[in-house]
Amino acid sequence: MRQFTANELRKTWKQFYIDRGHVDVGTVSLVSDGSTGVMFNVAGMQPLMPYLLGKKHPLGTRLCNVQGCVRTNDIDSVGDKSHVTFFEMMGSWSLGDYFKEDRCKWSYELLTEVFGFDADHLAATVFAGDENAPRDEEGAECRIKSGFKKENIYYLPAEDNWWGLEYGPCGPDSEMFYIADKPDCGPNCGPGCSCGKYTELGNDVFMQYEKHHDGHLTPLSQKNVDTGWGLERNLAFLNGSKDVYQVDVFVPVIKYIEKNACVKYDEDEKITRSMRILADHIRTSVMLIGDEAKLVPANTGAGYILRRLIRRAVRHARALNLNKEQILEMATIYIDEIYNESYPNLIKNRKFILTELEREISRFESTLENGMKEFKKILDTTVSSGKKEISGRDAFFLYDTYGFPVELTIELAEEEGLKVDEKEFAVAMDEQKQKARDNQNFSANLTVGAGVFDNLDETVTTEFTGYTGIEDDGKIAAMASGDALTDELKAGEEGTIITDKTPFYGTMGGQVGDKGVITTPGARFEVTEAIHVAGGRTAHVGKVVSGAFKRGESVHLSVDNTERTRTCRNHSATHLLQKALREVLGDHVEQAGSYQDTEKTRFDFSHHQALSADEIKKVEKIVNEKIAEALPVVTDVMSIDEAKKTGAMALFGEKYGDEVRVVSMGDFSKELCGGTHVKNTADVVSFKIVSEAGVAAGVRRIEALTGDNVINYYKNLEEEMEKAAMAAKTTVPQLAERVAHMMAEIKELSSENEALKSKAAKEALKGSDDAAEEVNGVTLIARAVPNVDMNNLRELGDSLKEGKENAVVVLASDKDGKVNLIAMATDEAMKKGAHAGNLIKEIASLVGGGGGGKSNMAQAGGKNPAGIDEALKKAKEVLASQIK
Repeated sequence: MRQFTANELRKTWKQFYIDRGHVDVGTVSLVSDGSTGVMFNVAGMQPLMPYLLGKKHPLGTRLCNVQGCVRTNDIDSVGDKSHVTFFEMMGSWSLGDYFKEDRCKWSYELLTEVFGFDADHLAATVFAGDENAPRDEEGAECRIKSGFKKENIYYLPAEDNWWGLEYGPCGPDSEMFYIADKPDCGPNCGPGCSCGKYTELGNDVFMQYEKHHDGHLTPLSQKNVDTGWGLERNLAFLNGSKDVYQVDVFVPVIKYIEKNACVKYDEDEKITRSMRILADHIRTSVMLIGDEAKLVPANTGAGYILRRLIRRAVRHARALNLNKEQILEMATIYIDEIYNESYPNLIKNRKFILTELEREISRFESTLENGMKEFKKILDTTVSSGKKEISGRDAFFLYDTYGFPVELTIELAEEEGLKVDEKEFAVAMDEQKQKARDNQNFSANLTVGAGVFDNLDETVTTEFTGYTGIEDDGKIAAMASGDALTDELKAGEEGTIITDKTPFYGTMGGQVGDKGVITTPGARFEVTEAIHVAGGRTAHVGKVVSGAFKRGESVHLSVDNTERTRTCRNHSATHLLQKALREVLGDHVEQAGSYQDTEKTRFDFSHHQALSADEIKKVEKIVNEKIAEALPVVTDVMSIDEAKKTGAMALFGEKYGDEVRVVSMGDFSKELCGGTHVKNTADVVSFKIVSEAGVAAGVRRIEALTGDNVINYYKNLEEEMEKAAMAAKTTVPQLAERVAHMMAEIKELSSENEALKSKAAKEALKGSDDAAEEVNGVTLIARAVPNVDMNNLRELGDSLKEGKENAVVVLASDKDGKVNLIAMATDEAMKKGAHAGNLIKEIASLVGGGGGGKSNMAQAGGKNPAGIDEALKKAKEVLASQIK
């Protein structure tokens, strides 16, 4: 066998196929567009889905590449010799060009002529057939004709030799294996056996069918071939190993861990597992953040998977006694050394990658610190009570109160030989969600909260007619008052009415329900909210203001046009806003929640940091430009497959029916949406962002106004400015200048105040040299000084250290009931063993706090000023133990 580096293997693969008429199509984002039902690109063929279904590829019918992929479905298996979450798939494709004969011939040539495998040691598997598709005799014959020995061809069932995603192109596959020189482990030994005799090398998928959403198969209009070989596994095998962590894409990081954690790879099973998980998860995190999509940690979707990877890496780094800075150093090895040539995006996005990693690691370290304390309490209670399972309620408490991921609780419990009641956790989570829903729909709780309509005949449904009008006639199908069904609602009574048809939009997808009236010639019911209830029904919640209503009665339903118009403006503006955000911030922006009523639109989205004033202006400008362009708002009803082919944006994880509504605003925006909208973007009138803030880690929220609400906003703003000008004793045009002058005065007074405080602090430290102590040849100055903040305390420390060659300074201050604590060491003192960071850790607990730092300077905070004297005494004891 020939040996390769990763870069050599990538180049060799692509050149082999280029020589046979293929074109290198390059790579695409690791983050899927959601069209195939998965979060990430999990296979090299995934981005080619439209072309495998028959669309013509602009580069031809023979393609190849080396595509990065991410799979986390078996994340718990990572830590062994073969499993990884990021991997590279070496691929080649025939789009209706060659089929099984040429494919098998080239695979054999690659194995024997390029990689140097002996034909006697090669085996292949083919599909054995089942009730859905026939046995792949053609595939077997092509393998034998290419050079494989007949006795080394194995027929295996669909679970082994059928390939496909959730839906889309699929078909029988044929895997290739290397046969080791060792005896069979038993009568059933063969490819797929875990004894190690057979090692998988690659896979040829013969895509003959398309799998539809309902699971049935139909023949593809063109027969395709998808070939995929895992780079890491083949690289390891070609270099004489079955351990992917011993190839050149991992070795520099593994060696870094060995050196800095003072451990040896493959000596201790538990330590080696942590080393692999750390190396793998940081690699995948670097790839995802540095990807063209610039994924950032979040609480939903792909961002949540990234967050889980980083946090899992942090926990295993801590198990190896590695800190945040060392984790970031591993990331730089991947960026600067390992993938600098093959993934130039990592170099381009280097600062962004390291910033996001540092932010998430810091955030999780805080969560971990607090959560671990509570977990240990729960663990001790569980063990002492003789239980073998941590309750789901306790797991939910950790999640809800400390942000402790349930996956982490499960992992930690398993390490202690315990389980977690995941079902009870799910129940607690559902209860919390229900409470949130109840709080949102409090106006409807009386009649729908108890499920009063659940037992109605299933034929009682409501047809929504509100897409085309705001008025309609219908019949009352059911009514309720309080928590019971009723046949009549009288004047003054509150209740809920369900009709067979309605133009009222029920609260859904973030858009609040319509308001309006239901009338008969002699009665009037004011609808305060329309909501969806079980069984495809719309419930009109409100009050009878005159007359009476009876079940079965014909009624006229009329939506409040002004309210509907305002809500539509806000909903349509949200579509424009999402597209504008993606243009300004990047394609990583995904909807994380939304809300539209008559007053405002609120949009939550994935993004790693606050928007700058300039970014907000750009987004606002784009939306208002699209409003001014008077783009037609068109809704088309089509199948979900057709919708995805148009490129319409969909919410990842959202369940859609067979038919969906695609809302297009010119060529600018196209989304799947079931809400109501304006007919033209000009109807939105105007758009103004009034706030932007973070609502969760990696999630930002924008609130904005449209139409006459924007005019009212500026009127109120003008009034507030006039009040401010009056308070500042100036006019509105002169207000900015007046405020600047006042701020300058405040700054000057503040500087004078700080100078006086610094002078007072220095006065308090007079005589410090006289009070200094000698500790094993090192001068220790340990003093308390009142009412000094951390910045001034550091300045005082620097001044005391100045001119001293061999000294340690420890200062503590009680300010506003809290403790500020610093420690500093000179170079000579450090040479003798003094370490400010370790010293501060030892004494900080005495003032009810914690902290740390480097050997020359460290700081801490605390909540117990009464412990200052004891902490300063302890400093002498700690320093004495450090000096050699």
